[in-house]
Amino acid sequence: MEEQLVQLLSTAQSAQETPRRQAEEQLESLYGRQDLPIGLVSIASHDSVPLNIRQASLLYLKKLVLAGWNPQFDEYKGQILVLDEGKAHIREALLTLSTTDQLDRKIKAAASVVVSKIASVDFPEQWPNLLPRLMHIIPTGSDGQIHGALKVLGELVDDSLNEEQFFGVARDIVKVVYDVALNEARKPTLRALAISVFRSCFDILEMVMEDHKAAVKAFADEVLSQWMPFFINVMKTRLPDPPTELEENEDAPNAEAYRGLVSLKLQAVKVLMRIRSVFPSMISPQSLVLFSATWDELSSLQLAYHQMYIEEERQSRLEDADGLPYTLDFLVLEELDFMQACLRAPPVKAELQQQLQNSPGTDGTWVTEVMKLAVAYAQITTEEEGLWNVDVNIFLSEETSVTANYTPRTACGDLVIKLGEWLKDATVEGLLSYTRTLYTTTESWKAKEAALYVLNMLLTDFSDVDKTISLEAATGFIDFIRYAMQQPDPFLRARGYLVAGSLVRVSGDALQQVATSFLETCLHAISNEDSDVVQVSCIRALQHYLQALPPAITQPLQTPIISAVSNYLQGQDMQDLAESDDLMVTIIETLRDAILLDPRICITGNGLDLLFTVASHGANNFQLTMLVNETFEEVTTTIARMGGDAYINLCAKVLPSLTGAFDIGNLTEENALTNLAADLLSVLAERGTEPLPQGFVQTTMPKLTRLLLGSADEELLKSATMAVKNILAHDHQQLFEWRNEEGKAGLEVVLMIVGRLLSANVNDHAAGEVGALAAEVVEKAGHERLGPHLPELLRAVAVRLGTADHSAFIQSLTLVFARLSLNHAGEVVDFLATQDIEGVNGLQLVMAKWLENSINFAGYDEIRQNVIALSKLYDLKDHRLTQILVKGELIVNQGNGQIMTRSRARANPDQYTAIPATLKILKVLIVELQSAAGIARDLDAAAAAELAEEDSDDGEWEDEVNPFADLSSTFTKEQLMAYAAADEPMGRQRDDETQGFLVDFFKRASTTPGFEEEFAALSPDEQARLRESAA
Repeated sequence: MEEQLVQLLSTAQSAQETPRRQAEEQLESLYGRQDLPIGLVSIASHDSVPLNIRQASLLYLKKLVLAGWNPQFDEYKGQILVLDEGKAHIREALLTLSTTDQLDRKIKAAASVVVSKIASVDFPEQWPNLLPRLMHIIPTGSDGQIHGALKVLGELVDDSLNEEQFFGVARDIVKVVYDVALNEARKPTLRALAISVFRSCFDILEMVMEDHKAAVKAFADEVLSQWMPFFINVMKTRLPDPPTELEENEDAPNAEAYRGLVSLKLQAVKVLMRIRSVFPSMISPQSLVLFSATWDELSSLQLAYHQMYIEEERQSRLEDADGLPYTLDFLVLEELDFMQACLRAPPVKAELQQQLQNSPGTDGTWVTEVMKLAVAYAQITTEEEGLWNVDVNIFLSEETSVTANYTPRTACGDLVIKLGEWLKDATVEGLLSYTRTLYTTTESWKAKEAALYVLNMLLTDFSDVDKTISLEAATGFIDFIRYAMQQPDPFLRARGYLVAGSLVRVSGDALQQVATSFLETCLHAISNEDSDVVQVSCIRALQHYLQALPPAITQPLQTPIISAVSNYLQGQDMQDLAESDDLMVTIIETLRDAILLDPRICITGNGLDLLFTVASHGANNFQLTMLVNETFEEVTTTIARMGGDAYINLCAKVLPSLTGAFDIGNLTEENALTNLAADLLSVLAERGTEPLPQGFVQTTMPKLTRLLLGSADEELLKSATMAVKNILAHDHQQLFEWRNEEGKAGLEVVLMIVGRLLSANVNDHAAGEVGALAAEVVEKAGHERLGPHLPELLRAVAVRLGTADHSAFIQSLTLVFARLSLNHAGEVVDFLATQDIEGVNGLQLVMAKWLENSINFAGYDEIRQNVIALSKLYDLKDHRLTQILVKGELIVNQGNGQIMTRSRARANPDQYTAIPATLKILKVLIVELQSAAGIARDLDAAAAAELAEEDSDDGEWEDEVNPFADLSSTFTKEQLMAYAAADEPMGRQRDDETQGFLVDFFKRASTTPGFEEEFAALSPDEQARLRESAA
């Protein structure tokens, strides 16, 4: 069988799809044969089999284990595929393979993963000797055996041990890995792997600390008292000189040793970071020593880092087969982060503060030295320089911080930002002092660019939290910015333009005279620069000027700015540009800011045309389309408010482009472009005047009708539905008077659209807005116009509501009945009570869906309408509503102590009580009463304040550490509080109107028959809320 398996595994890696798929199917067809797992282990153990086939055999063995070893796996297929008689052999063979000497690391890694998966369900009951075997191998085995055992142990700690099992063996685990880590006779890579296993222990400790705080802290204190001297020693140990590029490429012994030592130091720093996040108070006493050691090492590594990455182009961001990083850039990055974290430790802060007080001036202080360090590591690497020269979009993504590529350069920016949060003025002065020194030397352009880059990061942070810098400091940087703008290197010039914009943005009115000059220079460069990087930087920098400077300065330049962007675009291949998402977004953002200086340019100039042109080539970019929609929404709103013919002229300007986009999108099958056009048309109608300009319906409805009756694109159907709904809401008269090419009246056409969207052929998401359209039809057409179509329409809505699963769609359909109930609650109940929908009474069906989903409704108007409608239904005191039973409270299942996997959850779904609809209405309205009072929002603000308090000053070095704080987070107290107090928070805001209505409703309801019985059926918490509202 092994020969057959080798052939199948080889074919399963083929680049040709058909043979690959056939091989995969044949492998799965062997599931259940008891010789399959044994054969796979055997193949992995054979040296004569190619490495990739051996790895593949272990990968398929893992899939087999997950599918049929034990029902506890989420991936379990419902049948045991490996019998107990064979399991013991497989476990033993895999453990032997994992701990074999002279075995390829990739095979060991793959085998250890399978061992871990099996151990997660078999250890300790079916595999009691697993951990003792590992504990025996690690102290006594060869390097190869220890490596395998550590890999398995690491996987066990990560994935298999529960808290009880871990605490039973924690001291033994920590002891064996400590002995390996401390043993300088072992390879540094082995010692690094041992430290990595130790770090994994903190994940378990953190999980159980809440329930066993005293025991966990006592254990951690005992362990760290042993490990901390070792970590300090590792931090203080200097790295040897790095290998040459040739030695690195040839994998010379000194190159291997260097990689091992880097990996060892890196794992030590990672553990210290982990300790600091879980047990900050335990590391705080050592923080000054660690901070000093880290600073010393970063200072000593500058020359090596500069040689390897700034001058040469060594390989970076590399990890070994065990997933351990080993390149110098990773070590520098980790140490920069750790240094930043140490800045907030009380002993470090106290010492640094004292030194600062003893210094007579800014020159030569430790702050200036930090700036020197930051500038050294913030220099553009040779790799980055090459990438940015080829693709300006990569440069821009780094610049706008949208990249996930966290490098020493960005870490230096974060370090200076953190320092600026603590010592704002000293940080600015220290950076200015070092920049003065730097610019008087013959240092390379990269160092001078790095100084301005760090400044830019600091200024951007100041802008985010509404801080400003002094006129003296701002003026001090101007000469360096002007110098940079005139240098031959494009990256230094680009940095000059970017920093100029940032400086103007955070200087208030102080630099207005200089700002005008900077703005004009920036504008000139867009059209006259040879470098793409400089042009793009200037386009981005324009945003800062347009947002910071008064209209008297910027508005006269509106047309030249739009022309400059237009000229830049004319020199670009739009197809290539469409691939550069960040550049497209930057261009749209700048156009937005320029257009909104005076939206009238959308009527008289080409600003909007340019915006649409860029958008048409980037319609697949979600962020870009959102920006275009928001810009157009603001433009339309502003112009509609102007009165006169302004809105009519806007429609005349944009409707040909929008309706033309429907045709282009249809011809090219470019759905994203058609979706964007439909979104913009919806905005144009929603924000427009009442009535709409004559001819609006005739121009738009034929295209929208074709889309809504023929398209299958979900997003397009939603957007087009909203467009028709907004047209109907703003000018139903024009719509009803319109006739299509076949002579059908507008109302009939809209009913056809609603009918198609309510049919089973259109899914919930695509039909998500049909409820809003149907409700608008009922409201605007009325009973007289609709005649017999009204009951047909309402029945169709009820039928579709019965099958709806998507929450937004349920809300949309429910609000058809809610809006009708505002004035005709009795008629709604009468109608639904007469309907039979596949054997279920219509009232039962609609009320069950309505009440089950009400508390999840979104939108203030929609929530208010729903609240009033439910109160109207309750006021009916209709016995038919009392007789309807709907979902009540969750019945808590105590369970049997097993972990609830997805498969168990599917087999044992949640159970609920059944309660009368009238009681459920009261429960829903009590929830809405609390939400309308803004209680959830108050809690959010309080939580944000607490988070901010924890994040401020020394909080991260106390025991009660913020569980949400990430060590690299740049959130400050100001940002958190601003977030909590934002105009449009994620939670509900206080709604006095709805709250007042509900208080009056409950006071009135409390005097009606049957309320006492219903009040008694409420939970104690619900009763308390009602009593509070009545107080």
